[in-house]
Amino acid sequence: MNYILSDGNHREDLFPFTFTRPVSEIRVGILTIHEKWEKWLNASVSFQTEDYMSEKYPLTVAAENTVINGSYLPNQSLIDAINNLKMGEALMAGTDYIAYVAEKPEGNFDTSTYTTVAFDGDVLTIKHTWDIFSNNARALQADFDVLTEGRTSQPIPDTNQVKNPENIFIEEGATVEFCILNASTGPIYIGKNALMMEGCMVRGGLALCESAILKMGAKIYGAVTAGPGCKLGGEVNNAVLFANSNKGHDGFLGNSVLGEWCNIGADTNTSNLKNNYAPVRLWNYKTEGFAKTGLQFCGLMMGDHSKCGINVMFNTGTVIGVSANIFGSGFPRNFIPSFSWGGATAGYTAFRTNKAFEVAEAMMKRRNMEFNETEAKILEHVFEFTKKWRNY
Repeated sequence: MNYILSDGNHREDLFPFTFTRPVSEIRVGILTIHEKWEKWLNASVSFQTEDYMSEKYPLTVAAENTVINGSYLPNQSLIDAINNLKMGEALMAGTDYIAYVAEKPEGNFDTSTYTTVAFDGDVLTIKHTWDIFSNNARALQADFDVLTEGRTSQPIPDTNQVKNPENIFIEEGATVEFCILNASTGPIYIGKNALMMEGCMVRGGLALCESAILKMGAKIYGAVTAGPGCKLGGEVNNAVLFANSNKGHDGFLGNSVLGEWCNIGADTNTSNLKNNYAPVRLWNYKTEGFAKTGLQFCGLMMGDHSKCGINVMFNTGTVIGVSANIFGSGFPRNFIPSFSWGGATAGYTAFRTNKAFEVAEAMMKRRNMEFNETEAKILEHVFEFTKKWRNY
């Protein structure tokens, strides 16, 4: 069977993260959604996404294809239901399709051309940006169970203070010394070649992915994910960093999501609770207004390649697009469009692509990665697409 992960019906609700990736490349828990499906299916998958991203995320079509909605996270009951589908059948959750089997993937899925099969099992979905951190604890536990089944952790060095060591897994090459590890509230996963510096206080769950670094004295409250190559420090609660992003210094980050290649300046703080304890509203690109999250705690959503300077103060429920650079005193507004340069005091100007690409190239070079023409084309498309939200 040829498996394809589609963007489904929720891509716009997941901006700014899906400006630069398919829905299924979102990281939640330990793995990306795409990596979860490949693990559960024991098969490779391809992507049905926007044309401007197809070079980086190609589509493979066969004579018979199972197309899966990338907003859904796999579990055993969902895998069984999908593998039981026949040609011309669609697995549905209410009016939302989970998967269908067809000769070719459709641009806009039409239930009238399929025999529908209802799925009423328990399943995790990522349909809004805030679902990423809200579902992180459950996704982290599910990934931990899959990745560690039948395997033995590297020994936990006896310099550490540990509670529930059976809920801690250390991959080969990882370093963990002189830390407090409390896995009674969730698993602690320390990836290959990851480094947990001395004095870290960790209350699970935590995913410190491959080659990620937890800086000295960090305070982690769970459920926190530091994706591959990330650097994390200070005080962090219920936050997800996709990959190669830095929040390496003191300051608070809570109930937040950072994409790839982001950088948070020293002593920057994110509010995740309003002073009047009211539910948080968050900018929605599709409606071009502030949507009700139903959450009392919601912090910062920051798209790929965005940065902020030292001592920046982010309001509760702030959304920052792709390749923005924020600095200065005062509170920035709670929606900052992609390719913005400035802050609350200085105001904003457009961050031109040639300058933005110089920054991206420099940051990626530090991790021995190349900013290539494919990446540039994606960001150029985002720059043009997001012009309507910039008034400068």
